[in-house]
Amino acid sequence: MTLLRRGDRVALVSPAGPALPSRVAAGAEVLRSWGLEVATPVVEPWALPYLAGSDEARAAEFVDAWCSDVAAVFCVRGGYGCLRMTDLVPWKDLPPRVFVGSSDVTVLHAELGAVGQPTVFGPMPGTADFVDDPVAQARLRAVLFDGVSSWTAGTPVVPGAARGVLVGGNTALLAASVGGPRWERPADGAIALLEDVGEEPYRLDRILTQLVRAGWFEPVAGIVLGSWTGCGDVSDVLADRLSGLGVPILGDFGFGHCAGSWSLPLGVAAALDVDARTLTVV
Repeated sequence: MTLLRRGDRVALVSPAGPALPSRVAAGAEVLRSWGLEVATPVVEPWALPYLAGSDEARAAEFVDAWCSDVAAVFCVRGGYGCLRMTDLVPWKDLPPRVFVGSSDVTVLHAELGAVGQPTVFGPMPGTADFVDDPVAQARLRAVLFDGVSSWTAGTPVVPGAARGVLVGGNTALLAASVGGPRWERPADGAIALLEDVGEEPYRLDRILTQLVRAGWFEPVAGIVLGSWTGCGDVSDVLADRLSGLGVPILGDFGFGHCAGSWSLPLGVAAALDVDARTLTVV
């Protein structure tokens, strides 16, 4: 994955929900403190207040920012909306860029991964998970500028090791994408990163069951579990739905909607060693 350097120009976009202008401004200042030139999004009020504009406007903003003279594109926040605009983006025509986002942005990671573009699943500059969390900021910067590519964390769930391309993100969005016009299962041997927020155990059961029934896990060779903030005690449902897949699983890895979140690449080959609690880009 291409690294960023001081002086690079980057764009902030709003492909999902609207972010607080004050929070976007604070996030942009953090990025400027890294030596980046930052272009911020223009959000117009729209009929559905949970969206940062119409589908056409959000898709156009995304494409225009991506195709401008920038080294990276950062999503300001998730929420909901990426699934509505993804069919309006000419994914195969997009030039290479560094891309950062998480949560609802899982949908866009999948689209970019399908056309061979690596991305970074990390905290977004229009959210408290970035603005109010200097540890998460530092961890994202280390990936983007220093090329940090190995992490040690978590709790072993199912022992073993695997090698494959990193895929995944927010579990609910992965399930919501099933059956879409360009939906496809992960590549054979993939390592799946899974996390979620605000889903009760029975809802997470339904989400995982949908993915199991759709065959999403059939090519997966290993699983890394992140945070489950606001989901209650999900240990039993995760064990029930995932342990029987017969692949190594590393839990509590500390990415997603949590304090000090790791920023992890998607669309790149990596090695998972559950016993050593390591994930390493290869």
